[in-house]
Order: sequence, then structure tokens, then C-alpha cells
Amino acid sequence: MPCSPEEVGSLFLFEKLSAEQLGQLCSAGRVERFEPGPVYTEGEPATCFYVMIEGTVVLSRRVGGDDVEVTRTSQRGVYAGSMQAYLGDRVPQVYNNSMRVTEPTRFFVLPGETFSDFMQEWFPMAVHLLEGLFFGSKSTQRAVGQRERLLALGSLSAGLTHELNNPAAAAVRATATLRERVGKMRHKLAVIAQGNYAPEVMANLIDIQDRTAERVAKAPTLSPLEASDREDAVTDWLDDHDIQNGWRLAPTFVQAGLDVDWLDQVAATVDAELLPNAIGWLNYTVETELLMDEINDSTNRISHLVDAAKQYSQLDRAPFQNADVHELLDSTLLMLSGKIGQQIKVVKDYDRTLPKIPAYPAELNQVWTNLIDNAVAAINGAGGEGTLTVRTALENERLLVEFRDTGPGVPKEIRGRIFDPFFTTKPVGEGTGLGLDISWRIVVNKHHGTLQVESEPGDTRFQVLLPLTAEENDTIEELA
Repeated sequence: MPCSPEEVGSLFLFEKLSAEQLGQLCSAGRVERFEPGPVYTEGEPATCFYVMIEGTVVLSRRVGGDDVEVTRTSQRGVYAGSMQAYLGDRVPQVYNNSMRVTEPTRFFVLPGETFSDFMQEWFPMAVHLLEGLFFGSKSTQRAVGQRERLLALGSLSAGLTHELNNPAAAAVRATATLRERVGKMRHKLAVIAQGNYAPEVMANLIDIQDRTAERVAKAPTLSPLEASDREDAVTDWLDDHDIQNGWRLAPTFVQAGLDVDWLDQVAATVDAELLPNAIGWLNYTVETELLMDEINDSTNRISHLVDAAKQYSQLDRAPFQNADVHELLDSTLLMLSGKIGQQIKVVKDYDRTLPKIPAYPAELNQVWTNLIDNAVAAINGAGGEGTLTVRTALENERLLVEFRDTGPGVPKEIRGRIFDPFFTTKPVGEGTGLGLDISWRIVVNKHHGTLQVESEPGDTRFQVLLPLTAEENDTIEELA
């Protein structure tokens, strides 16, 4: 269609150009009329710069398997297309969105290379400023993103250190006490051995010791009331048989699952003269077994935490693999348990029948970390007590991971901005504004999924929807 310098000059983008420049624009470009339908598609080579003269244009972005509308306007002069042509081959020159028109629409169309030439010739200082802003923003985002990851790592390291310290300290204490108890057991055995006892009596004592150790391993879990009643009965039995400090021995015996019937069996096996020493020796046996159980529990806890840290970091795994989201969620919750604290109740509402999915597990763990961290901050901001519910389910042939908190909610006026880079509601120094932006890019760009939020006071839900199968251009390097 004919290109009129006067009409092009009436568009706000070109209104400051000279008549000569408008003439050059019309000579280099063209006016083109598009019928309702697509103009260009996201990801295609960006060859043209479009400025709308009249009509209605719709811009959309690909999110997972859906096209999400981001702009719809009939305003004259709006522009789209190869807007970064002035950067040349320093950045990929592709359309970063899709454009379609809903009615017959006229555009002034300028080839991308020509647009770049005009920019360089007519606005050299502006081009330098734009280049600086573009690459400076990228560098800043990269640097702050790295800081965001370091902050998360520091928080996780502090939590892991705290979690490891408890079982490690318990193991150290139990080991020191065990050494003392074993020493006393040797002394008690020496006292017994000095007595004039027949070999069968000593054999009976050894048999009782073995059976006592077996009972400790199978000790039942008693309610506080049951434990108290059994301690009273054991104390009375020990007092009746002239065993000194029976009230001190009774709690240990009860914890080990020993009762009055067991004590009667011991009394029937040894002479009354030997009974006090035998009971004392068996008490040390019980204590050593309980201490070894405590050491075993503590070291198992440490091993479990180390396994969780490996699962979280995925250090020994392929970057892209079939992953169980429940293992990832559990490792992240464990790593963050110190930060979550005791006042926040964590509810796991998992659908364990869900299949493994192709994913980048370490990066999904970063998403879980950001979403859990935000939920904890929201609950703490509302008084520190609340519930965090982590739910998984199958929804529309996709895997749903939902983080629900009972915090104050996300205000409606900022809900549309929370995924924007550098946007944060946290105080200065406490948030970079990149946590949700990074999460969105990991979920949407890398996993072809969606990340959305539903919020009202007392009920905020961040929902991650992930595909069950890999895209054609994804490659699973190693199956989990």
C-alpha cells in the first residue's frame, strides 16, 4: 500500500523526525494491510519492525503449551517486532512474542536491518544508551540472581548446620556416658567374679544379660500414664528385695521394656545374696544398650540429613532426568526445617501414585526453596504461627505442586507484578526481587510448565503445573 510521509509522521514514534527522514522511512519501508490472523510467531527470526497505523493488535507469549495474551490494544503508533535489531548479532534476533490482529489492520513495516541502520545513523547516542541499559540490566540481573542463590545457600547451610548439630551433640554425649557405663559394668562384673559362685550361676547371669539386651531392642512405646504406673510397680519390687536406690533404677528399666515379671525371673535365677549385684550389673547392661540405641539413632539422623543434602543439591545426578517430585519436596523441606521452625505446621498432602517426570531436579529444588521461603516469610509476618500445606495432584494431565500458606495474602493491586524481576515487598536488604522471577523462568522456560498464584487473606496458593512427558528437544541424560 502507498506510504504517506505525513501519515507516518503522525505516529508518536516518528513525530519528531524531519521531512527528509520521513521520506527515507517511506522509501525504505512499506505500509501493509493484514487481515485478521497471525502476523508473526514467537521464536521465528525477527526480520521486521512493525508500527500500527490503524486496527487492533494482540501480543501473546508461549507459556507451557498455551499462548497467554499479554497485550491487546487499538492505540495508533504501538510498535513490536525486531525492536532490538540495533544490537545486531550480539543477541539472538528472534521475535520474543507472537502478534496477531483481530480486524483488518495497517502497519508501517520496516526491515529489521534498515531499522538498525537508521537508529545507528540518526540516534547514535541513544543507541549507546540503549545498549548500556540492555547489557547493564542483563549483568545486574545475573549478579543479583547469583546473590539470590548465595542467600538461599547461606540460609540452607545455616539450617543444615543446626539440624546436624543436634544429633551430633547427642551422639557425643551418649558416647561419653557409654564409656562411663562400660567402665562401671566391668567393675561390677569383677565384684561378681570375686564371689564363690558355681559356673552355672555365672552362665545364668550371662543368659539373663543376653535376654535383657533383646528386651531393650523390642521395648514398647508407653503412654506417660502407663510408664508412671510401671515405674511405681518396679520401684516397689526393688524396695521389697532390698535393692538400694530402686527409684533411680526404675525409670531406666521401664524405658527398656522391663517389668515386674521380668524381675521375678531374674530373682528366681540367682541367689538372694547375689541379687543386688546382679540387678546393678543388669542396670548397666540396660543403660549401655539404650545409649547405643541413641548413638545409632543420632548417626542415622546425620546420614539421613547428608542424603537429603545430596538429594537437594543433585551433586551426584545428571542435570536432566526422570525425577520423583516427592523426594525433591521432602529434601527441600528437611533442608529448610530450621528456617520453618516449630510454630509453623507443615502438612504434606501427597498423591504418591503420581509418576516420575522429566525435569531438572536441582532447579526445581530452587523453585521449591523460593516458594517455601516466601510462604514462611508471609506466615511470620502475620504473627509467626500458621500452616504450610504442600500438595501434589494430577490436574489436566499435568502434575500439580501447590504451596498453600495461611499468611495475610498477596494484595490484589500487586498480584500481577510479583513475577517481575526485582519486584519485592520485603524490606531493603532482605529480598532481591528475583526469587519468583527465577522460579517463573525455571518452571515456564525450562520445564514448559506454568506458575500461578491464587490469594486471599489466610489462603495463598502458589501452583506449579509440570508436564508429565518431555518436549521433543529435551533429552534425558540419565534415568533416576
